Amino acid sequence: GQLPTWLQGTLLRNGPGMHTIGDTKYNHWFDGLALLHSFTFKNGEVYYRSKYLRSDTYNCNIEANRIVVSEFGTMAYPDPCKNIFAKAFSYLSHTIPEFTDNCLINIMKTGDDFYATSETNFIRKINPQTLETLEKVDYSKYVAVNVATSHPHYDSAGNVLNMGTSIVDKGKTKYILFKIPPSVPEKEKKKSCFKHLEVVCSIPSRSLLHPSYYHSFGITENYIVFIEQPFKLDIVKMATAYIRGVNWASCLAYDKEDKTWFHFVDKKTKKEVSTKFYSDAMVFFHHINAYEEDGHIIFDIIAYKDNSLYEMFYLKNLSKDFEENKLTSMPTCKRFVVPLQYNKDAEVGSNLVTLPSTATAVKEKDGNIYCQPEILCEGIELPRINYDYNGKNYKYVFATEVQWSPVPTKIVKLNIRTKEMLHWEEDHCWPSEPIFVPSPDAREEDDGVVLTCVVMSDPKKAPFLLILDAKTFRELGRAIIDVEMHLDLHGMFIPQKDLKTETE
Repeated sequence: GQLPTWLQGTLLRNGPGMHTIGDTKYNHWFDGLALLHSFTFKNGEVYYRSKYLRSDTYNCNIEANRIVVSEFGTMAYPDPCKNIFAKAFSYLSHTIPEFTDNCLINIMKTGDDFYATSETNFIRKINPQTLETLEKVDYSKYVAVNVATSHPHYDSAGNVLNMGTSIVDKGKTKYILFKIPPSVPEKEKKKSCFKHLEVVCSIPSRSLLHPSYYHSFGITENYIVFIEQPFKLDIVKMATAYIRGVNWASCLAYDKEDKTWFHFVDKKTKKEVSTKFYSDAMVFFHHINAYEEDGHIIFDIIAYKDNSLYEMFYLKNLSKDFEENKLTSMPTCKRFVVPLQYNKDAEVGSNLVTLPSTATAVKEKDGNIYCQPEILCEGIELPRINYDYNGKNYKYVFATEVQWSPVPTKIVKLNIRTKEMLHWEEDHCWPSEPIFVPSPDAREEDDGVVLTCVVMSDPKKAPFLLILDAKTFRELGRAIIDVEMHLDLHGMFIPQKDLKTETE
C-alpha cells in the first residue's frame, strides 16, 4: 500500500517483552521486562527498531541471571543487590516497599522529553529516536505519592496532569492530582520540570488502609473526574507481602457489595464538588473521554463486573488453550451523565438528568445521587480518541475488540452518537491499541489515520504495522516486519516536529 505523504514522525510503543530470566519466570504477563519499539515514518517508508528498557531492574536481573526485583505479580527472593537482612529490615521499617523501575505500560511526554511509565513512583527518560534509556525520575522526591497512573493528561499549555496515591502520609491516605510544567524559567535552565511540579488538589481516600486502585482518570474543560472504585489495595497486606511470601497483586481485593464513588474537582477553585455521586460496584481501567454539557458532566469509561481481567494474564492461565481462557465479565462501554447543576428542590426519587440520555441520576433521601449509565456498546478495550477532542464533546472512539478472550482480534471505530461500528479484522491477527493521528489539514474529528501493530498468532506469518484511513477504515498500507514482535500495551505518535533533530 501507500502511506500518506504527511505522515512523518515516530510511533512509540511500550509493553512487557521478557518473561524468563535464567531459570526464573515471571508469574504475570504484566510483570515482563519493558520492551520499547518504534516505527518511524519518513518519506513514505517505515523504519522499525526495538530495545529493552535498561532499567535498574533490568540490569540487576540480567546481572544475577534471575529475577531479583519484585514486580506486581511476582515477589522475588532474596535480593543479591542488597544484603537480605538489610532488605527484610527495610521492608519492616517502610510500610511501602521499594518499587521496581521496570516502566512497561506507557510513554509520557513532558516538555521536549519522553518517559517510559508504569504505575510505580518511578519513570525512565528515553531517547525516542534511539530508544536508549536515560535518567530515572522518582516522583516521590517532588510529590508525596507512592504510586501514579500511566495515563496522564495534557492541557493546551503543554502541562502534564497526573494522579497518584499518597499512602498513610501524616496519618492520611489521599489521591493527589499534580501538574508538571512543560518547561522551566530561563534562569533555571539546569533544573528539571519536576522541580516545578505543583499539587493541584488532593481527595481524601474513603479508607485509610484501603485506597482504591485506578489506572486512569478523566478531565473536562473545568473539572477533573476521579472514580473511587471498590477494587482496593490492602496496605497492611502489601506491607507484609514480602514476609508472607505472596505477590502484591494478591493485596488487591474487589468488594462487589460496595459502591463506586465519583469525585469532581473544579480546576479553578481546586475544590471538590460537595454533592456525593455514586454508582454500583464495578472495576475499570480506562477512561475514554469526558466533557460538560448544560450543567452536566458526561464521562465514558470501560467497566467490568469483576476483576477477572487481571487474573486472566497470569502466565499459567495464558499457557492454557486460549479458547478455554474466558473472561467472566465482558468489558462494557458505559456513559454516565452527572447533573452538577440541578434543582435542589427536586423530589427524592426523581431523575435529575435533563439531557436526552438513558443514563439516570436519582436523588436519594440523604442527598446523595445514585447514577446509572447508558450502555454504549460491549466488548471493546484499549480505547483511544482524537486527543484534540479530549475533554470536549466528541463522536468517535477507536479501540480493540475483545470478546470473551482477553486477546483482541479486531480494531473498531465506534460512533458513540449513532452506535454504528466499523471493523478491521483478518485471520490470525492480534492487533494492539489503535492510535489516531490527525491529518495536518483536518476539518473533521476523524480526518486522519489509525495505526496499530499486528502480531500474528500463526508463527509462520510475519507481524506488521497497519495503517487505516480513520474515516472509512479502509486499509491504506502495511509495513511487514521480519522480527518476533511482542504484544504491547500503550504508546503514542510523535510528529516529526516534536522530535529534537539529532544526527541519526
